[in-house]
Amino acid sequence: MLHLNYSFVAFLITSLKIKLFVVQYIRNYGEDMKKEIIINSDNLMQELGEKIGRLCFPNTLITMEGDLGAGKTTMTKGIGKGLDIKRVINSPTFTIMKIYEGRLTLYHMDVYRIDENSGDDYLEEYFQNGGVCVIEWAGNIEGMIKDNHMKINILINKDNSRKVIIEGNNEYERIIDKL
Repeated sequence: MLHLNYSFVAFLITSLKIKLFVVQYIRNYGEDMKKEIIINSDNLMQELGEKIGRLCFPNTLITMEGDLGAGKTTMTKGIGKGLDIKRVINSPTFTIMKIYEGRLTLYHMDVYRIDENSGDDYLEEYFQNGGVCVIEWAGNIEGMIKDNHMKINILINKDNSRKVIIEGNNEYERIIDKL
């Protein structure tokens, strides 16, 4: 059975300009809550990440997918800001993981270069380590990731805006609902 919540348009004021921020809720019975958001700038991507970061709780697990340059690390920078992290956050592409201290510890992983057979299964211990785990290119280690997590997929639109699809269940519905 398909349940559609109301689509709505919210206006976000940024740098004295009004930006259109389109959000759509889609919910199928028994499935994860899903929200789609159109983002028109890096600043708005970071602001969305910051909102997510403020709502994170211990053992938050966020998986991210999207093409190169889609905005995964940009969003993670915002999540870090929402966690009160003061250090500069950048991509851990070659180091696999970077750890940042804030209100909750951020474990930022980029698993683009690994897979389930690469011997990096030690990463799993960080999923339940009391912090927030953000995994870019999470599809590469899909078998290591538990069912209960927030999924973020960032698509690049033809006009160079981004369509951010956020899905989750259980405690992650509270975060998605407040975005």
